[in-house]
Amino acid sequence: QVHLVESGGGLVQAGGSLRLFCLATGNIDSISVMGWYRQAPGKQRELVAHITTAGTTNYNLEVKGRFFVSRGAAGNTVSLQMNSLKPEDTAIYYCKGFTKEFSDYWGQGTQVTVSS
Repeated sequence: QVHLVESGGGLVQAGGSLRLFCLATGNIDSISVMGWYRQAPGKQRELVAHITTAGTTNYNLEVKGRFFVSRGAAGNTVSLQMNSLKPEDTAIYYCKGFTKEFSDYWGQGTQVTVSS
């Protein structure tokens, strides 16, 4: 079992920055990929960015160049630096962990609101 807890969401004006943080506890050695998804009202949950244990990253094209995902050395934390935020980035952001046993674990989500 893996337990994920996010922090760092909030309200920011367009053009501003926020940093999200996610801490994994439990069977952290089983985690292979950690990342961030988001879900805006009335829309499906979508990938924002993820990072493997080897440091390989993948970004949603809508955030590439503005958002940056990183992982802690111990492998049980993942951060998302969000710059040049736009109102369309407003969503609930979820941390996700994918394990070597092909299981998904999700955090409870953190609200990010970008005002115009």
